[in-house]
Amino acid sequence: MRLVVQLQPQHEVIQLPLAYNSLVQGFVYHNLEPTLAAHVHDSGTPFGKRQFRFFTFSRLLGKYRIKGKTIEFSGPLKLYIGSVHEEILQSFVEHLLKEPVAHFGKEPCSVSSVEVEALPEMRRPVTIRDLSAITTYSTLNAPDGSKKTYYYSPFEKEWEEKLLANLERKAKALNWGNGQLEELSSAHIRPIKVDKRNLRIMSYRGTVIKGWTGLYELDLPEPFFLLAYDAGLGSKNPQGFGMVEVMPHKKGGGR
Repeated sequence: MRLVVQLQPQHEVIQLPLAYNSLVQGFVYHNLEPTLAAHVHDSGTPFGKRQFRFFTFSRLLGKYRIKGKTIEFSGPLKLYIGSVHEEILQSFVEHLLKEPVAHFGKEPCSVSSVEVEALPEMRRPVTIRDLSAITTYSTLNAPDGSKKTYYYSPFEKEWEEKLLANLERKAKALNWGNGQLEELSSAHIRPIKVDKRNLRIMSYRGTVIKGWTGLYELDLPEPFFLLAYDAGLGSKNPQGFGMVEVMPHKKGGGR
């Protein structure tokens, strides 16, 4: 399930650091019941050495301009939040009803509305675009024995492989049966309109993360499509990466 949050700056503009993902993440956690917030943050859903928190969010959508190392938003804003766990979104809505104000750092916004987003038309394949950059990576051993993070691009075959493997791990963490997992063998994720200008080099609490925006063809069985749609594609979803939207289907067979 996904929510659409409409926001209005309480002052004429709000000014945030370019690396504002952690502020939006903090807004989400702040508006969860404390015990639930602690569980999602500290434990999530364990799977081997990993922990999945099964929520994600978009970048802030609205009119903006970049000024040095800050981004300045004016006028109404929109934020999408998704999760496979309805209790997360339910708790979030309940808290906003009690206190309909969003604080991104010291910048306050009034919450104009919160709505459940309608599901897109189910079909295979679909054309998607990012609402927050998609990232996937491997941790490699450098010659000096240190660890190095390698971020893949959509033009490397490992990019698709990593995204599909990540979806399979999420499904296993949710205890999906083997029959459902086998359906992923026919899936694909391919770039349609992506070039080097779509690379986003971002910072999250001092860590550099490389992600990709653009248009992609996504062909997934319905359960996996819903998993990707609600929880995000790729890695670092609860840090605000991997949220996508489906582009309208054009009649006549085009996209």
